[in-house]
Amino acid sequence: MRERLAHVPFRGTIRERSVEPYVRLLQELRYRRRVKGVLLDISSGGGESIASTDLYLAVKRLNQVKPVYASIGSVGASGAYLAALGARRIFAYPESAVGSIGVVMPHIAVRELLQRLGISVELLHAGVHKDAYQGYRPLTEEERTKMQAILEEGYESFVGLVARERHRPVEQIRTLATGEVWTGRRALALGLVDALGDREEALAALAETTGVSVAKTVRVGPPRGLLDRVLNGRGPGLSGGLMGHIRDGVEDALLDVSGLSYRR
Repeated sequence: MRERLAHVPFRGTIRERSVEPYVRLLQELRYRRRVKGVLLDISSGGGESIASTDLYLAVKRLNQVKPVYASIGSVGASGAYLAALGARRIFAYPESAVGSIGVVMPHIAVRELLQRLGISVELLHAGVHKDAYQGYRPLTEEERTKMQAILEEGYESFVGLVARERHRPVEQIRTLATGEVWTGRRALALGLVDALGDREEALAALAETTGVSVAKTVRVGPPRGLLDRVLNGRGPGLSGGLMGHIRDGVEDALLDVSGLSYRR
């Protein structure tokens, strides 16, 4: 049987639509007998809370079956750091941006701007607070308090998960959970990652653990349709994935102001 290591790259904002194919892929890798270890090569600033948790759980469940090492690229922040916590070991470049342990929910109220433009909005709703997070009006103090309580609950969950996976006291992690990021070098000193090194060094460590040669590594990713390949620069005339970058930028902007979920 020809044994293999799997190299799984993930880039960009973490959201349900982008994560679901990776969750399915990681589930499938659990049952590929030839794959003896997996490198999660992740570079992301985070994203939706639930999507980040889904990715973390998929990594952790795979790691319970076979070794998963995480390699943080330029940035492994917030939800991306959470996802990496499911791996057996976390590598980071000395200059990687690591951490940003916290949650955020943007709320942008545009009522005054619309009024200046002569635009009148009538928002019909049933339920006292149903119109609170539509981005039209400022929050009331009651609504702000309620949402802050939800964010605090998510924050405590995030802190507890980091403490558990990094085998550190909760209070120690809480002092680091300020939303700030550290370099990979500093993250190692703080116990947030296990080693410094690029993805090749992480892969070499995985090879040593599994006994499978680095030369037997295969790069794998979710299957992609023809239209997706074209829009992301894999087809003729769209070198560099310009349309994909534009699409991601628009989606990120909408996600940031939707007010429908908080982010990690």
